[in-house]
Amino acid sequence: MLICPLCQGPLSTVDSGVACPSGHRFDRARQGYLNLLPVQHKHSRAPGDNQAMVEARRRFLDGGHYAPLARRLAELSAERAPQRWLDIGCGEGYYTEQIGGLLPDAEGYALDISREAVKRACKRAPHLTWLVASMARVPLADASCQLLASVFSPLDWDEAKRLLAPGGGLLRMGPTTDHLLELRARLYDEVRPYDDQKHLSLIPAGMRLTHSETLEYRLRLESPEARADLLAMTPHGWRASAERRAAVIDEDFEVNVAIRYDYIVKD
Repeated sequence: MLICPLCQGPLSTVDSGVACPSGHRFDRARQGYLNLLPVQHKHSRAPGDNQAMVEARRRFLDGGHYAPLARRLAELSAERAPQRWLDIGCGEGYYTEQIGGLLPDAEGYALDISREAVKRACKRAPHLTWLVASMARVPLADASCQLLASVFSPLDWDEAKRLLAPGGGLLRMGPTTDHLLELRARLYDEVRPYDDQKHLSLIPAGMRLTHSETLEYRLRLESPEARADLLAMTPHGWRASAERRAAVIDEDFEVNVAIRYDYIVKD
C-alpha cells in the first residue's frame, strides 16, 4: 500500500528498504523505520518536534498521566475493526502503541514529520510500519485505510479523505476549551477560550460526523519533572514568560484534562 513520495508509484520491498518502478529508492533506518520525506518536501533542515520535545513527551506519557485518554482512543479504534489503519502525526508513538495493542490482526501504519519522534516511536511496536513523512503527502495509496487516527495533530482534510476507503472513518482526538485550564491561568494574564468544535466546520463534502464524546478528569502534577515535561511538550513551553514557567514547575497543582473524540466517516 506504500507509494513513492516523488512519483506516487507503488513501493516494493528491496534488500534494505523500498523502491518504485521509476527507480526511486528509500532505505530503512537501522531502528526499523522508512524515511519517505524527500529533501525537497522539507520546509526546514529538521522539521517537526526536536529531541528535547520528544523526550519530554515520552517521559510524561510513560508516567501514565494521559493513560485514560490513550485507553479510550484504542477502544474506539478497536470498535471500528479496521483491516488497515494509519496514525497521522504519531509523535513518539505512545498512542499508536495503544491502538496497535487492540488491533493485533490489522495492518498498522504510523507517520510523523519528525525523525527524532519516529526513531523512538518504532521501538514501541516493531510490528507496525513506521514512516517519516509529510501529513500533506502521505505515502499511502488512495482509499487504502479503513481508519485514520489524528491525536493532538494538525490535519489535512483533503488528504484524509483521499486515504479513506468508503465507509472508513477519521478518529480525531483533541482538547476542549477546558483542557489544562489551571495551567493556562498560571501562565497568562488572560486565558482565551477557543471553539473546540471549530474543526467540524472544516469537514469536507462527502464526509460526516457520526460520533462525538468527551473524556474529562482531574490530574495532580506532583513532581517538578512532570510539570516541566508538560510545559516542554506543549506550545505553552515557549509562549509563556520564563518567570511564569519557573513558577509552574516549582509548585504542585491540579489540572483539568478535557478531551473530545470525534469520528468522521467517508460516505
